Amino acid sequence: MLEVGFFSAPALLIYCAFVLLPVVLAAFYSFWNWNGLGPLERFIGFENYTRLLSDPVFHTAVKNNFFIVIASLVVQGPIAILIALLLNRRLRFRGLFRALVFVPYVLAEVMAGLAWRIILPSPNPPAVLGPFDTWLEAIGLGDLRQAWLADQTIVMWTIFGILTWKYIGFAIILMLAGLSGMPEELTEAAAIDGAGWWKTQWYVTLPLLGPTIRIWAFLSIIGSLQLFDMVWIVTGGGPLHASSTMATYMVEFGRNTQQIGFGSAVAVVLFIISLVIALVYQRFALRRDLQGSITSGVK
Repeated sequence: MLEVGFFSAPALLIYCAFVLLPVVLAAFYSFWNWNGLGPLERFIGFENYTRLLSDPVFHTAVKNNFFIVIASLVVQGPIAILIALLLNRRLRFRGLFRALVFVPYVLAEVMAGLAWRIILPSPNPPAVLGPFDTWLEAIGLGDLRQAWLADQTIVMWTIFGILTWKYIGFAIILMLAGLSGMPEELTEAAAIDGAGWWKTQWYVTLPLLGPTIRIWAFLSIIGSLQLFDMVWIVTGGGPLHASSTMATYMVEFGRNTQQIGFGSAVAVVLFIISLVIALVYQRFALRRDLQGSITSGVK
């Protein structure tokens, strides 16, 4: 027991210093009107939380986060599973295709975000077309041109398209990893029984892929709730806060305005939302996978 404590102590100290302590400090600072520089002098209680929960901009940010959560599960998941099933078959240049779908994921968010700002520039002046709109003009689809990053009604769909391009490669590789661990005997048995390819995937492959899908969904939900970098780089939360998320709201109205107490309140609310969803998901979705991984001693 002493050996376990000795070897785990460094990791435990690092975890407490860089995870637990910041959470506790954020909760403490959220009760103060503090600019992050001077001493703590003005205690305001729950005033930051009252202001936060009554702000329509924050309501928009929360809705945007949950829009990304739902759209990712509904759109990215099925697309990733379908592509993974296709790439899991014996195809020419299969390794090349797998590498290509994973390339966007390994790009740094700053590089990807700046690239999309160039591809989909805001129409200022309106006569200037970005590369994507120029391509639409070239193939005769000029009527589909939009102010992709400047139209409040479609900016979140544009952000979601960029996120799908960026992160679907990770989902595909994760699904392929799950498929690689499946015994081929089951699919061969289904084929012998007369099941076609689609029925085999639906009744054999997808149930066995369930644990991988649930893990991906969990990572996707948490990542969508904490979404910051791509939105901040591409739109900065605009236009008129139409693409704000809880994280960009925290930076814009907390750090950038030197209202560290208010920003800490936003961080606490984001932490609570993420924690509750994670616990509920673990309780109802990951329960069977966790139970299967826990072994008990036999007396």
